[in-house]
Amino acid sequence: MADPNTPTFKLVLVGDGGTGKTTFVKRHLTGEFEKRYFATQGVECHPLLFHTNCGPICFDTWDTAGQEKFGGLRDGYYIDGQCAVIMFDVTARVTYKNVPNWHRDIVRVCENVPIVLCGNKVDIKDRKVKAKAITFHRKKNLQYYDISAKSNYNFEKPFLWLARKLLGNAALEFVAAPALAPPEVQIDPALIDQYNAELANAAAQPLPVEDEDDL
Repeated sequence: MADPNTPTFKLVLVGDGGTGKTTFVKRHLTGEFEKRYFATQGVECHPLLFHTNCGPICFDTWDTAGQEKFGGLRDGYYIDGQCAVIMFDVTARVTYKNVPNWHRDIVRVCENVPIVLCGNKVDIKDRKVKAKAITFHRKKNLQYYDISAKSNYNFEKPFLWLARKLLGNAALEFVAAPALAPPEVQIDPALIDQYNAELANAAAQPLPVEDEDDL
């Protein structure tokens, strides 16, 4: 179990069903061993521990356990949330289209918390949501990462960004790799280079004028 003196933050993990949220959390083996289930909320809570140059930090990561399929999540899921990850599937456009709805739910209950947007499943070659289409995070001042839960690609990046924000330390680094399940798929390095170049190029472009989340 995590030391009671370890800084611990409630992280709410949201996104459409099937985007890979549970797979993402269960890559972190110690969190899987120690998970707790809250039947009243239909939630699994995984304590994910990371070791930093400033000592350990724990994210009590709330996973919806499929509740989002029933339309929205109860406010109790968000209450006392201190940070959030919104996940979509880069192979399914509708999951990105719904990101503004998830963001609205978070900020309605958890004001001014750091939020990371993650596009999962970048290991799959048939990518539908291209880098240039991913603009929501720039409008709302969120951090964005391409990830691949099944290959562990960029697994630690959202947590490191959140840890730096929560502890107010831009120099914070992870000093030990978390215990992750072995990759289920291998990701093509050339594909990653291509995606990184596309993300950098997209970030340099002016934002489109239309604001789809106000529609």
